[in-house]
Amino acid sequence: MKKLIILTLVVWSLAGCTKFLDEDMQGIYTSQTFFQTDDHATLALTAAYQPIAFTSINNSLWVFGDVASDDAIKGGNPGDQSEIEFIEQFTYTRDNGFLLNIWKRYYEGISRANDVIHRLGDGVSEEVKTEVVAEAKFLRAYYYFHLVNIFGEIPLKITPAYTTADLQVPVSTVSDIFSQIEKDLNEAAEALSLSSGSKIGHATQGAAYGLLAKVYLFQGKYQQTLDAIQLLDASAAYSLMEVYSYNFDFAHQNNSETVFAVQHLSGQEPFAGNVLNQWFAPQHENGYFFNAPTQEFVDAFEKTDDDIYDPRLDYTLAREGSTWINGQAYDPNWSPTGYTLRKYQQPLSQIPVGTKGDGDLNYNFMRYAEVLLMKAEALNELGRSSEALAPLNQLRKRARESYLYDENLAGFGTVPAGLLPDIETTNQSLLRELIRNERRVELGFEFHRFFDLMRYGKSYAEQKLSGTSFNYENNRYFDIPQNELDINLEIN
Repeated sequence: MKKLIILTLVVWSLAGCTKFLDEDMQGIYTSQTFFQTDDHATLALTAAYQPIAFTSINNSLWVFGDVASDDAIKGGNPGDQSEIEFIEQFTYTRDNGFLLNIWKRYYEGISRANDVIHRLGDGVSEEVKTEVVAEAKFLRAYYYFHLVNIFGEIPLKITPAYTTADLQVPVSTVSDIFSQIEKDLNEAAEALSLSSGSKIGHATQGAAYGLLAKVYLFQGKYQQTLDAIQLLDASAAYSLMEVYSYNFDFAHQNNSETVFAVQHLSGQEPFAGNVLNQWFAPQHENGYFFNAPTQEFVDAFEKTDDDIYDPRLDYTLAREGSTWINGQAYDPNWSPTGYTLRKYQQPLSQIPVGTKGDGDLNYNFMRYAEVLLMKAEALNELGRSSEALAPLNQLRKRARESYLYDENLAGFGTVPAGLLPDIETTNQSLLRELIRNERRVELGFEFHRFFDLMRYGKSYAEQKLSGTSFNYENNRYFDIPQNELDINLEIN
């Protein structure tokens, strides 16, 4: 501070007092001078996208989506990042750092989205304003969707904070939060482009309808779910990739199955890489081997009488007898459960040991596969079980026919007998369980499982989490972080 004061006095004496005071500050923007041009609007929108990326551990969505579920345990060395284990066992306290990390990061995203929605000046062209505001509404909905599913009743902030008093916001009901999300997504969908075009990774109309369908599904609004999916299908020609694993390798990113993906890019300044490449990797590759798959997850995959598994299992994780992504035989001692996650990890030929935490892989928040699963679930819940079979079996067909397209599979060229046969039952209760299991194996370790368990209800959730301290009444939602309670006195 002393050096800064001295430097200021020197500049003042050299330039002259009057001239110094008349000069505009260079390279400094305020809320009055920013948000005034098309370039400003684009920069502000870019800032609103930034918190969705997995560029640091502060975006710990995987802790809540995977580790808190029955699909994974913390992994890693004993005692390392013990706060994750407290979440896994539901023995955490409000001062748990991972609660605060995701709360702060996603509310920062909401704050930046609010700035884009409300602060753009007259100097921004109508065309640009319409597009960036629509994308900001999608982002705000994305952030709130995750926050409300993690924490339940939370403060609903839809305007910028202009004063310190604006930071004091009481919680809103879950229903009100979902209503705002629906409103944002409907308004966004009306204005968004059908395709991201050259702006890869930006929200599209299809992405808005896809998230809207999921929002409806989570509330049990099944007809609205189908309506949103119909609009999604009309907005773009989404389709499944021939091979399931193409959704998780660098060469096939942003493909025809991608509805919305969080983008990452290595070697950038400021940092834009995917740190999950290191957090989930084995220790000998400079990884931390967190998010370790459980035996219960492995057991959810079907296999033939000849013990040939659903190929999605080995696309998702490595196990004894399989080959690791770098070509060597997998060692089950690399993981405390004997299984290591493959998704979000890249071979050393792409990301070497020295830059392991700077991955290129995107995070697929929504694939067309999930849209088909949502369609099957909604149809079944509406009593249209026979219609639910087509989208469900479309996924099973893709999985088993990997043998016709993936030369790396043993037995390539022929689908193993009895592998993933089409489901034929139209018994609603039985089909419900089959759809839930299909969702589990198809979307495994894409950070959805815990939220599915919660929406399936008390008995289902408590059964699946019986090995922990989970109690549905107490743990349906995570506690709001203590830091927020200390700051926001309107939360009681």
